[in-house]
Amino acid sequence: MSDIKEVKPVEVAPVKSVIPVDTGELTENDLQAAEKLKAAYKSLCKQLGRVIVGQEDVIEELLIALFSRGHCILEGVPGLAKTLMISTLSKCLSLDFSRIQFTPDLMPSDITGTEVIEENRTTGNREFKFIAGPLFANMILADEINRTPPKTQAALLEAMQERQVTVGRVRHKLQDPFFVLATQNPIEQEGTYPLPEAQQDRFMFKIFVKYPNFKEEFEIARRTTTSTQEESTPVLSGAQILELQRLVRRVPVTDHVLHYTLALVRQTRLNEPGAPKFVKEWLSWGAGPRATQYLILGGKARALLKGRTHVQTDDIQALALPVLRHRILTNFTAASEGVSTDKVIERLLRDTPTKEGELTKDERFKKIFAA
Repeated sequence: MSDIKEVKPVEVAPVKSVIPVDTGELTENDLQAAEKLKAAYKSLCKQLGRVIVGQEDVIEELLIALFSRGHCILEGVPGLAKTLMISTLSKCLSLDFSRIQFTPDLMPSDITGTEVIEENRTTGNREFKFIAGPLFANMILADEINRTPPKTQAALLEAMQERQVTVGRVRHKLQDPFFVLATQNPIEQEGTYPLPEAQQDRFMFKIFVKYPNFKEEFEIARRTTTSTQEESTPVLSGAQILELQRLVRRVPVTDHVLHYTLALVRQTRLNEPGAPKFVKEWLSWGAGPRATQYLILGGKARALLKGRTHVQTDDIQALALPVLRHRILTNFTAASEGVSTDKVIERLLRDTPTKEGELTKDERFKKIFAA
């Protein structure tokens, strides 16, 4: 592998960040940037609301993932505007957008790109030229990702984790910011290819898109059956998003919030000292360290969106379901009793104390922290 070459992406305008080297504390410039983030969040929600009716929780989780530098899976039945939501978000962010329709005959080179032989008109020699695929964009919509074979699904692994694509012996860097937002349906599973656990773990959130309530569906029917169509306008540029992503990582987190997050995640592991009895009965395996990382990062982003410069246990609780539901696996016993991963997580949230004194004094959690 020593002869692999690296190819730089197309140059973009340099980003001048007001964020200094991380010292563990927010500066005056950071606080001003935090106010900008809160204002940008309100503007984004307003612009998305011009096209998307309801789905406030889904929109919030998408934006949290955006500012945390994460990827998302959106799962819901057909017709709930999953694709429209993502394409509208890309318009609000002034980012290069690429929509890839995943089908059974899609090949890895169809999304990553390929090398072709081309004659150099100056020298007359033939040489390889890389033709970039649709993956070379800021925001990728992987529509119905579970309808393509594992070989093609795996082509996303390197891009999502390393933010690069290797074709032949050459590495091609992807543009930054880079997000993969995938959709899939929970029905019509015949002829689909469920995502491997290793790839699911690359996604920060798995978001369930639910049916609208009566008022929301009434408004959807009223808006979409006329000749007038609302359009959203750009709110943030790519450079601004990169700046806000750096700000998110500078938000301080107390040891208590870290302990609470670790307690939630480590309880999902069957062989962990102090793991609850119901976890051992219902789960085949639990969440890995990436779940802890995404809970903390998501908590930081959520705190800023709510106008706070510190993370609370409420932020971790609010994100536990989308972060953990695709990282734990229920067994046959749970399936026979109608227990889903969400029910396991909800019970963990109920049984895990949020107060610092209660958490550190509980004998069961002392075992978890000592392991």
